[in-house]
Amino acid sequence: MESLQLATSIAKVLDTKKAANVKVLKVRDLTVLTDYFVIANGTSTTHVKSLAEEVEFQLEQQGVKTLRTEGYDAKNWILLDYGTVIVHVFYPQAREFYDLEHLWADAEECDIRFDAPESGAEE
Repeated sequence: MESLQLATSIAKVLDTKKAANVKVLKVRDLTVLTDYFVIANGTSTTHVKSLAEEVEFQLEQQGVKTLRTEGYDAKNWILLDYGTVIVHVFYPQAREFYDLEHLWADAEECDIRFDAPESGAEE
């Protein structure tokens, strides 16, 4: 799976599970670590853990395995490493504290479109 496609797929899984502030940052030209960061936050430590677990589950169903994980014990910042994509799932206060969007301000934010609202929903 191509790295942008993988990042988009992860972002959509997070959005489906009600993650907040889902962003995909293209960092390929800024670091050798990875091509994309997917950053999101949950509403509680339980939500953060369930978001990370759902990403792992959904990608494993597609034959994509996590290379490394960090943070499941603390549950305020869980990192999932897929090689070309690194996923950061935060508890809101941890996201604000670490402020990866500011740290990687030179990164290009990818325009990820999620499903449109159901018909009849107010805009």
